Order: sequence, then structure tokens, then C-alpha cells
Amino acid sequence: MSGKGTILITGASAGLGEEMARQFAALGYDLALCARRSDRLKALVEEIAAAHPARRVEARALDVTDGEAVHTVFRAFAEDFGTIDRVIVNAGLGKGAALGTGRHDANRETAMTNFVGALAQSEAALEVFRAQGRGHLVMISSMSALRGMRKAMTTYAATKAGVAALAEGLRSERVPGLDVSVVYPGYIRSEMNAHVAQKTRFMVDTPTGVRAMVAAIERRRVTAYVPAWPWVPIGLALRVLPLSVVRRLV
Repeated sequence: MSGKGTILITGASAGLGEEMARQFAALGYDLALCARRSDRLKALVEEIAAAHPARRVEARALDVTDGEAVHTVFRAFAEDFGTIDRVIVNAGLGKGAALGTGRHDANRETAMTNFVGALAQSEAALEVFRAQGRGHLVMISSMSALRGMRKAMTTYAATKAGVAALAEGLRSERVPGLDVSVVYPGYIRSEMNAHVAQKTRFMVDTPTGVRAMVAAIERRRVTAYVPAWPWVPIGLALRVLPLSVVRRLV
């Protein structure tokens, strides 16, 4: 049975990527999944295959900081499936420390994964989409990208702002047949933020948060703050409030 199309998701072995794979399979999509942890990927493929036997699910190990490997894997998926309809640039890290406190290694690792890795994924996706004449590029950013953040969040927020800027540049280029979406998740429980207090205000569980993400992606929204409540009004406020007020809010 043919599906609705093929979606390539990076960072699919855990968190938001893993749950997006489940939910898009349930909607009828075939999946090209990649992440560093091949054992977790294998378990996810088996789970989805059991729940949705009509769906085709393929997986490859990938470290998105290896630019050559990103291009190799994306090309291989395109050859395997014939067409990649959507690429979700999701792989990311949340490590970080205040600048100048001796943790350059953590900040650099986050920058390399979240921004340089996203650049490599975008390049590889656009190579496929330009050859096909169509495609949907989805960049997973963060509400923290809307303003500069303090201390451990400084580098992470900057990388996610860079991801959004890449997407806007592509929209400005008006590549024929290309749709570009940026999703700004709010507080969604995931492996990345498992250390955060369970009662963080506005935090939602992974399936609930990802449902909002998937709905926005399906509508091909140019920009989506998710879940819409309370993040749409918070997002609008963050863009205009003085930094002194933002510092007290987030």
C-alpha cells in the first residue's frame, strides 16, 4: 500500500524526533530515520513496523556533524525511496555553560551539532529537493531563539536563532517547488530536558507537544510556535519586550 509520501527525520532515536516518527507513521507516511544511536533506531523501526505494517521504515546511523556523511545518507535515502517529500532538521544538543566559565567544549559541541549540523542537513536536503523540483524543509528551532538567553542557554539559543535565519534565507531565495517551515517548540518534555524540574510552568508531555508540532508541519506553516497556547502570545511578547523584562520571564 502506498503512503502519503516519505519523510526524513534526523535525531530520530529519542525525544521529539522519535515521537514525530511514531505520529507521522500513524498518519500514513513512510519514514527515513537517522541518528547516532543505531540500537535505539533499530528498536524504533521494529516498533513502528509492528504498529503500522503497511508503512516502509528505513534507518541509517548518522552523526550530523560529519558533513560528508550527511550528504551520503540523504542521497542514499533519496535513491532508496525514489523521492523524499519532507526533511525535518531535528537533531540537536542542549549542552552549554555561561561563556568564559571553562566549558568551551560543551558550547562548541552544541554549536557544531545544532548549527553546523543543521547547515549540512539543509545543504543535503536542498540538493535532493532541487533535483526533484519540490520538497518541504522543516527546521526545528526553539522559543529560546527569539531573544538572547543567559548563561547555559546562551549558545543553544544562538544556534536555534541561526537555524531560523537559514530557513528565512531559503524562503527569500524562493527556490521553485520548495516550502520551508520553522517550528519553535516551547517547553515539551524530552530527553534533552529530562533534568529540568518536572513542574516547570507550561511544560507538556512529549506526545502532546509533538502533536502540535506535527499539526503545524502538516499545514506547512511558515512559522509555528507550539503548542499554540501559551507560546503564540509569549512569542509575540518576547519579540518586543525590553531585555530587562525578558530576563525575568525566561
